[in-house]
Amino acid sequence: MKGKIAAFLGDLTAYDYILFGSSFVLFILFLILALLLRNKKILSAVLLLLSFTTLFVGPTLGYVKLHQFLYAHTLKLTSYKQLEFTPAVLVEGSLKNNSSRLFKECHITAEVHKVSQNKLKNYIYSFKRLKSSSIVETNVDRNETRPFKMFIEPFRYAKDFNVSLKASCR
Repeated sequence: MKGKIAAFLGDLTAYDYILFGSSFVLFILFLILALLLRNKKILSAVLLLLSFTTLFVGPTLGYVKLHQFLYAHTLKLTSYKQLEFTPAVLVEGSLKNNSSRLFKECHITAEVHKVSQNKLKNYIYSFKRLKSSSIVETNVDRNETRPFKMFIEPFRYAKDFNVSLKASCR
């Protein structure tokens, strides 16, 4: 857990710090305004609720939306197949940089999940992966589409499965 927090803090950009700082300043301003207007109970309560909403929801939602905007990308799964003579799955896909920035690195993760005829079981299986593998693509230029291949190994599963892709770019 300590390593995950350190990695998260290490990946923060200047935009993230500006977002977190402005959310905290808005929290303080709404809190002071609520204290100044304490004689008007309803307005004070609304401002107090707004201040705590700004403190907790602002940075979380802002971080997600900021990274969707700054590091927009399209990840496409072209094909996947289980190899016959090697206990592995070959995954092919492509990564397109849709943002106006150069991606210094993109961590692409492929995960294998069980598949069932039951929709509820499929939903539950989506949280528990059988196996995963990651690669790193470096220096993906603006509007560049970069194909990739990766192996998920060792992997042997006789029944039906699905592969999903995720990417985190900086």
